[in-house]
Amino acid sequence: MFVTAIHDFVDQRGLDLVHFAKNQRKDDLTQSYLADHDGTEAVLYVGRAQEKASVMRTERRYDPRTGASYAWLVKASALINHFYFYCFDDDFGPFFIKFCSYFPYNAKLCINGHEWAKRQATKKRIGFTALDNGFASVYDPAKIQAICDRLGPDQIEALLRKWLRRLPHAFTRMDYTAGYRYEISVLQAEFALTQVLDKPITGRIFFELVIRDNLDLGRPDQVGLIFARRIHAGRKQRTPGMFRTRIINSGVTPSLHVDIKHSTIKQYHKEGVALRTETTINDPGDFTINKGLTNLPAMRKVGFQANRRLLHVEHISHDPAEGAEAFTAVTAPPPPTGSTPPGSASATPAPRLFWPCYWSSGYNPHGFTNADLRNHLARMLGVDPTTWPPGRGTYDLR
Repeated sequence: MFVTAIHDFVDQRGLDLVHFAKNQRKDDLTQSYLADHDGTEAVLYVGRAQEKASVMRTERRYDPRTGASYAWLVKASALINHFYFYCFDDDFGPFFIKFCSYFPYNAKLCINGHEWAKRQATKKRIGFTALDNGFASVYDPAKIQAICDRLGPDQIEALLRKWLRRLPHAFTRMDYTAGYRYEISVLQAEFALTQVLDKPITGRIFFELVIRDNLDLGRPDQVGLIFARRIHAGRKQRTPGMFRTRIINSGVTPSLHVDIKHSTIKQYHKEGVALRTETTINDPGDFTINKGLTNLPAMRKVGFQANRRLLHVEHISHDPAEGAEAFTAVTAPPPPTGSTPPGSASATPAPRLFWPCYWSSGYNPHGFTNADLRNHLARMLGVDPTTWPPGRGTYDLR
């Protein structure tokens, strides 16, 4: 009945039913639908995928006294069809709800708080420049912060109830009357701190120092400082779980990962213009917090405090960005004005940025030009590419 209702819903509304291929990136497909969307509330499309799920099955058992057989419910793992409803909401923007088609019909709601904040800022006509799932700049930081602080259990609960009234799902009105209904618990929550830099090169300098000097952040004594938790590493008394530091490279961009039990704090140079620190809580029980949605404020407090503590642990007595600028001012030549004076090439920021910019063009079959390189370098240094003459680009290459 439930699966039939889904197919009827798709047919009646003329929606696409997409059969997800193995390892297919669902976000990429969703972006193609969003590109043609007019911004009104609607179901964009429905997807189907076979995934493992925890289900309830019946097992035949026998009474030891009478020998009579009876059915008994047991937990099991099975490969089940899941249906994804990708939707667009007036308050939350794009989101999806995933339903398992087998008893007990578990569901998953996935939202992005940054999209909610952007929608609210747009409604209040507060100007901003987006940065992926965040803000690159805002015209009224105090009002944007107030919007972000307002997102909580009430708004998320209202979103779910509104769309459950519109979408087909396994619980009938009779089930609701009997007290059977979906309740939200937090499976995963991410809390991010994005610090946009006026000169992106300062972020790269800082991050290189962070990686070099903080490889021990995942040790129990260090990670305990970040999460304000007492971690025991002795033989007699040992806190269970995994504690480690990982450096993961994506192309030429590294990211720092610190794991504590089931949770992770990650730091990376976001889109080359900002320092992003984000804490992901996969099990609130690691911090003695229940999974219920009403405990989201407590999880948020843990996440944001961990972000700030990580930056405090990484703090050093001098400012590496200011030190780099002072070193450059003393040793680097002035900008070329017809003739290029001699100077220390290693001291200028452009040659140090050459390799990251070069490798960013590594998959371009046509190579790159002087203008391409100047655009990359200027953006990393936080200056207007039109003010960077070809002669200066040639000098940097040499």
